[in-house]
Amino acid sequence: MTEEDLAAHHAKRGRPTAPPAVKAPAKQTLLEVHQAKGRLKSDEMTKLERRYAAYLDQQKLAGAIKWWAFELVKLKIAKNTHITLDFFVLTDLDELQARDTKAHRKAVTDDALAKTKVAAELCPWRFFYVYEREDGGWDMEQVGR
Repeated sequence: MTEEDLAAHHAKRGRPTAPPAVKAPAKQTLLEVHQAKGRLKSDEMTKLERRYAAYLDQQKLAGAIKWWAFELVKLKIAKNTHITLDFFVLTDLDELQARDTKAHRKAVTDDALAKTKVAAELCPWRFFYVYEREDGGWDMEQVGR
């Protein structure tokens, strides 16, 4: 018996109908919780990226880095396959690094990891995933080479 049938049955008998059942929200995986909701314009930062940009500004003032840029390069790593990394950073030792912010290690998809590893093999700079810690600091993990 469907909910509509039950409501019709109760109506015939003069009984009040029960409110419709509310479906419980689907459980989200940790990956789904930490992935960005929707897509922003290419030059807009997520909240996480804005926090990391503020951190990079502090690092620049402290002399730990010389320069940084947001979504500066879109790499073509294969036919119809591209990767746009969040930040390029020039360290105080003149090393260029590509850094991609992630809310959590589990937010790195297999596809993203594979693309980043391929890019790391093709390019002369180092690639990192950057994760925000609960204490507000940042952890970096090198990807590839």
